[in-house]
Amino acid sequence: MASTPLILSIDQGTTSSRSLVFDANGRIVSSAQCEYKQHFPKPGWVEHVPDDIWRTTVQTADEAMTVAEQQTGGKIECIGITNQRETTIVWDKRTGQALGNAIVWQDRRTSGHCEELRLSGKLDEIVRRTGLTIDPYFSATKLRWILENVDGAIDLAEQGNLAFGTIDTFLIYRLTGGKHHLTDETNASRTLLYNINEGDWDDWLLNLFEIPRSVLPDIRPSSSSFGETDPKIFGRSIPILGVAGDQQAAAFGQACWHPGMIKSTYGTGCFMLASSGNKIVRSQSGLLSTVACRTGAERQFAVEGSIFIAGAVSQWLRDELHIIEDAAETESLAASVSSNEGVYVVPAFTGLGAPHWDSTARGAIFGLTRNTGRAVLTRAAIEAVAYQTNDLVASLISDGLSVDAIRVDGGMVANSWFLQFLSDILEVRIDRPVIIESTARGAAFLAGLKAGIFSNTEQLEELWAHDRQFTPSMLASERQALVSGWQAAVKATLFHASLN
Repeated sequence: MASTPLILSIDQGTTSSRSLVFDANGRIVSSAQCEYKQHFPKPGWVEHVPDDIWRTTVQTADEAMTVAEQQTGGKIECIGITNQRETTIVWDKRTGQALGNAIVWQDRRTSGHCEELRLSGKLDEIVRRTGLTIDPYFSATKLRWILENVDGAIDLAEQGNLAFGTIDTFLIYRLTGGKHHLTDETNASRTLLYNINEGDWDDWLLNLFEIPRSVLPDIRPSSSSFGETDPKIFGRSIPILGVAGDQQAAAFGQACWHPGMIKSTYGTGCFMLASSGNKIVRSQSGLLSTVACRTGAERQFAVEGSIFIAGAVSQWLRDELHIIEDAAETESLAASVSSNEGVYVVPAFTGLGAPHWDSTARGAIFGLTRNTGRAVLTRAAIEAVAYQTNDLVASLISDGLSVDAIRVDGGMVANSWFLQFLSDILEVRIDRPVIIESTARGAAFLAGLKAGIFSNTEQLEELWAHDRQFTPSMLASERQALVSGWQAAVKATLFHASLN
């Protein structure tokens, strides 16, 4: 009997590393997860220790592989990788050792550099070339900061011995024993160094940010060969055949590749992608044009809205305020009160993303009274994720896109109260899939297609199924009052930011 083909999907996220094994029917066979420490050395700075990322990745991959192969008698045929995007690492090509901590996508330390670029009149040209905007969120200013501030970085770059990468590139380099310095199109498109029109690194951008081309990885489509793992790591060589940034991987895992289909992922942040097929759609409402996963010759694109704080608001309630012990408590707490009692939380802990793009904004709470307790505050914090999503939907509609239904995924969508509230505020149907691990599933799909485990994308579409649909039921007057309160809170937050 032939062994069951299995796919290892490495999902390296902002707060944890996870590994899941999928079978040929797209079902989860096993999984392992390990959180690692976040570092906040200064206000607005967010860092990870690269060796923590590496250690937890290998640990969870080995655990998930061992369990899956023992339980099924199958064999891991290939690996897919999906990752937190924009997070920036540099390392010595000769040793694979990072020169310092990774600067995380949430990090705001380069706000000043970004403001200088805006004042210099470069915004329009940067948007035209990249589809993005000028913001510390993206990798380019992080990389420039490292070159200017980390001892030895410039010297190594001049010698041709410095490697830059987002997390996918770092993992590929380590997994292949230093043989391959590669990234995929989706991750490259988030660096602010990639020309979305031409599909390659851009010399004008490299000159603008003073980035030597020698530090950059080669770029490949998401469903491609990215080398084989060093046999010392897992006991044998395994081909890496799929790589995508987490949000593009989630869209692929949700089968959202037809123009107009929309997915929204609720992990640490919230990221909404609306497929635009083979056409680049230029938003006039604060959204981004970005590269989507492709499996054929034609490049694919999407419109994206990026919210920096979504599920992370539950971590804030748990770790900083200590008013919950587990994120799962938020559902019952939010449902235990009949309203938010006029309380609004604007979770701009690392600035505000789309459509505002204000890196100077900071979190705020409005409407507190002596009667405000943990249930109301929890409800207001969870509601804020829906209001932020509504801002993205309003931008999509303003840009002429139709929003009839949204496929959701990520850890936060286990909260059914949140999804009903989301449907009410957005006034659209929300589809929760049976398998909410769409990010890891997307990476597995990309690798499985390249390996021949899946025959085509039509087969993948048939594997998608919804668990539950949520439809609007809130009175229009109540919705309008809630949205108006949110808009007033955001306006006050942005006004406060303008004073500093």
